[in-house]
Parts: sequence; structure tokens; C-alpha cells
Amino acid sequence: MEKLWKYKKIGEVCIVERGASPRPIDKYITDNESGINWIKIGDTSDSIYITETAQKIIVEGMKKSRYVKPGDFLLSNSMSFGRPYILKIDGCIHDGWLVLRDENALFDKRFLYYYLSSKTTYKKLKSMAVGGVVNNLNSEMVRNVIVPVPDKEEQSEIADLFDKIKKILDDRKQELEQLDTLVKSRFVELFGDPVINSMGWKKALIGDDCFVTKLAGFEYTQYINYEDSGDVVMVKAQNVKNGKLNRKELSFISNEVSDSLPRSQLAPGDVVMTYVGANIGDVAIIDNEYKYHLAPNVAKIRPDSERYNSIYFMYMLMLLNAYIVKNSADTAKAALGMERIRKLNVFVPPIELQNQFADFVASVDKSK
Repeated sequence: MEKLWKYKKIGEVCIVERGASPRPIDKYITDNESGINWIKIGDTSDSIYITETAQKIIVEGMKKSRYVKPGDFLLSNSMSFGRPYILKIDGCIHDGWLVLRDENALFDKRFLYYYLSSKTTYKKLKSMAVGGVVNNLNSEMVRNVIVPVPDKEEQSEIADLFDKIKKILDDRKQELEQLDTLVKSRFVELFGDPVINSMGWKKALIGDDCFVTKLAGFEYTQYINYEDSGDVVMVKAQNVKNGKLNRKELSFISNEVSDSLPRSQLAPGDVVMTYVGANIGDVAIIDNEYKYHLAPNVAKIRPDSERYNSIYFMYMLMLLNAYIVKNSADTAKAALGMERIRKLNVFVPPIELQNQFADFVASVDKSK
């Protein structure tokens, strides 16, 4: 069937334009409800749609930006580049977005979404992207991407099928989130509130019993060219989220490069924490599925195994996240230095109780 489909370049079937940002943006942000939606990456979710924004801009800002309408596609063109979304609102977009406008209504919007979000399309976009650490797309690159244009009725049938699959996956994700909530509730039941140490456990500084380090700036030059496959996974900030290692969009380095920088190598049981950026304070624990190495913006914390069970330690830091963010450096781009991490207060219950909690987590993981 696919061989009977027509294939076109996106630029032949859609208008593709880049967003623009009025500068300085703070001058144009408004609290007035009559303002124009200012659409940012942070306004996205797991949904295929963008339905609301956290901020608005004044009318003068629209003149220096790109206005978009419901039904338009947005494609992120930097950072988490290549992610498509369908607009259900109007508003303005900055230059971190590309807009795709299907003015001739050739597509069932959902069909185009699923095609653009497929791994195959992502690989095409990634191969075209420019930049070192941060990939970037431009309008011309996207115009040259080939897309299928089957009959619209067939598009709808295919989209309906993918909608059903997505619902199954979303339901399963909700079940997993409920299990995560169960684990956190068990933590509080055993150890109390970690922010106020409600059970009065002995306190310590992270630096007292943990080795804390990061990838030094002069070392970073060895990591500019990540590979799509290789021996050692680089743990980047985007791979650390809510106590889990996200294995999407992995980047690799060679054993040789990793072995040349032993301090920033990672071992099973190490806890990693983001110390710069939007998800500052997020943590995860290193498993034995791959060999791992630190990337920039992520710190390694290796707890003393006689004082801490790593699983307990990771969950404690995860529940302390709000406190950690509050105490991050007061800069435009939030940051935690290594010394700040070392001076974070944690509490030290008996190791036997920590192990009991870790056993509970293991039993929940089996359910997952």
C-alpha cells in the first residue's frame, strides 16, 4: 500500500516558517488576560496538542514575532529538536519553533503528527540538523523532508489506529505513575518528611559521606562530538528525570575517552543529579544495563555504602527537590555548584530501615 502513496517534500505541501522573539522579551510579557499567547517549549506535555500557555505578550510583541493559529503544527528546532505538536490555540512563537501550515487541508492533522514524531522521521531530521552539542533545524531543512500523502480517508483510518495505541500507552503510563506515588508514600511513612526531618533522624552533609564530582570544563572538549552508538552512554541532563534514567536519544563515547577520565565515570549505585538548567535537582540511580559516563550539567554522587542504601539516598534527594531548587544559585540560569551539593543536609536513618525501603522499591519495580 505504501508504494501506492504519493510522496512530497514538506515544502511542497506546507508553508514552513521560523518563529521570532521580540527582544528583550521581558519588556513584552504581560499579565493582562487580553494578551496574546506566548508559546514556549515549557507549555508542551505528553499530549499531541498545545492547549494553553503560561505567559502572554502585548500586541506590540506580536509585530516582532510569528503569529500561529489553531490547526498549525509546531516543530521544535533546537534543544529537544524535532518534536511536533498540533496547536489548539492561537498565539506567537519564538525562534525555537518552526511552524508548518497545511493551508490546502491535505492532511488529517493526527496522521501528519504521527509521521513527524516517528523514529524514522526523527533520524532524518537529526541527520540534517546542524550544531555541536545542541542540534538545530532551519526552515529549508524541514521543507526538504519527504512525507507521504495518502488519501485523506486512509490517513484518518491510520490515525485512528495510532490513537488507540497511544491511549493504551497513556493508560499504562498512568498506572506506573500511581506506583511511583505508592513508593513515595512508603518513604514518608518510614522516614517522615525529608525537608523538615519530621522523625528527628541524625543529620549529615552530603559531602561528609559521599564523593561528589562533575565533568570539568577542560575535559568537556573531548565530548563535543557525541556518537549515535558506541561503548559508553553519556548521562546528560535530559536523561535524568524523576528518579529514572531516560534512555531516549542516547549519546555515546568510546571506552578510550571514558577511561581517560576516571573521576567522571559512573558505576552501578551512583546517584546522578542535574545541577544546571530547567530540571535542576532531578536525580536518577545508575544501573548495570550500560557503561555510563557523566556529561556536562550532571553531577555524580557516590554514597558511602555503609551509611546509605543508594536507592534510599536517591529517593531522599528526589523528595528534597523543591528545597534543592530553592537553594540553587540566584542567577538567570539556575545552577548548583558542587560545593552547594556537598553542603546539602540529608538525614541518616538506620541502614536496616533503608534496606527495607529498597526491598519495597524492588517489589514495586517487579510490578512495573
